[in-house]
Amino acid sequence: MNGECIAAISTAPAAGGVAIIRISGAEALPVAEKVFSPSGKTAVKKFKPRYMYSGNITAAGGITDFGLCVYFKAPHSFTGEDVVELHCHGGVELSRAVLRAVLAAGARPAKAGEFTMRAFVNGKISLSAAEGMADMINGQSSAEVRAGSLLYSGRLTKEAEEIQDKLTDVLAKIGADVDYPEEDIERSELSDIKQILLSLKERTDKLVAAYDGGKKIKNGVSVAICGKPNAGKSSLLNALLGYDKAIVSSSAGTTRDVVEGSMELGGVRFNLYDTAGIREDAGEIEKLGIKRARRALEAADVALIVYEGAYSGDEEELRKACPCPAIKVRNKRDISDRPDGNEDISVSALTGEGVEELKKLMQSAALPGGTSSDEAFLIEERHYKTLARVSESLGSAASAIGVFPTDIVSVDIKEAWDALGEITGATATEEIINTIFSKFCVGK
Repeated sequence: MNGECIAAISTAPAAGGVAIIRISGAEALPVAEKVFSPSGKTAVKKFKPRYMYSGNITAAGGITDFGLCVYFKAPHSFTGEDVVELHCHGGVELSRAVLRAVLAAGARPAKAGEFTMRAFVNGKISLSAAEGMADMINGQSSAEVRAGSLLYSGRLTKEAEEIQDKLTDVLAKIGADVDYPEEDIERSELSDIKQILLSLKERTDKLVAAYDGGKKIKNGVSVAICGKPNAGKSSLLNALLGYDKAIVSSSAGTTRDVVEGSMELGGVRFNLYDTAGIREDAGEIEKLGIKRARRALEAADVALIVYEGAYSGDEEELRKACPCPAIKVRNKRDISDRPDGNEDISVSALTGEGVEELKKLMQSAALPGGTSSDEAFLIEERHYKTLARVSESLGSAASAIGVFPTDIVSVDIKEAWDALGEITGATATEEIINTIFSKFCVGK
């Protein structure tokens, strides 16, 4: 794979100031020299690595652009191979014309994520770091981008490697016992090994526990706004978003379907779902909306139980049906500001009173631990499931110490070691690797 020279446009396919065409492979520089000519004082016989040269880029269709060229010599490049970047003016058709010229000069089109895959294969980046890069690129909130940045910086890789190193030491001790049975491991050593395994399980469990918050950071927090008709749910949605998203009417049953809107709180994306008012005497179409409202409630991370006047048994039934934290919101305090003693917060969707305080309540209910921690929290389901397997194997091994022969114990320890390698990439299967890099765009 690394012998082939690949090329792609690495910037977004839109008009802009600059477009970058990336070339990687052993023939990257000879290919670039066929389309780029340094000009004026920058004219050279030999390109110097990591120097930016200005000159003429000869594109397909008889087009010439004045641009820049920079050469990164292997292994000091993103992919670990020779890499050349051509910087032309950022026209969509112009950048495509430059790419066509590069392909005609001997490169082939890069596949999705192929540059990053080469970086992984050449040891420039770990598998989890590559996933972090994808999260940064695709992040829709600042918290998701930050979480991706933590992955990309190698936080999770470091955690996995440190646990692996300790397991390697344990396996070495057990291996010596298997190879030299006449020198049995003393009971005190077995006790020490058990404590090490339990300590590593605790460390792994801490990472696993962080996935609940990480999942919400990646997918966004789902908030169901529910209650009886005319409680002001649609008005509250509009007040939270800061613009009119839902139709507001004094007529009961105006909202027939789930109305969605998104906003960012504390760097985290909150997906709001304004649902149909739940009541018994609804018409046929309204009943379908109520059915969808109940589904939205079942899938929510936080529910806002909205009511006006006095909190009733209907609202309490909704709250009890919530599989998630529920905030009791007494609306229309502009009409009556006298609390009924049941609400968690009193607001006026019409005037905006209490709305900012409600947003803070939503944040603390969805993410009680906050999002400011620099721990290597998980945002990828793959990492969560892998570490859950690690924890299970470590627990099984610790329980077997002193009960079963050490060679049996080592099987569970080796399973934990191999699973950790799926995070770093050391033991990841080709299927896992291909699935991860298929999520990247062409040019990355």
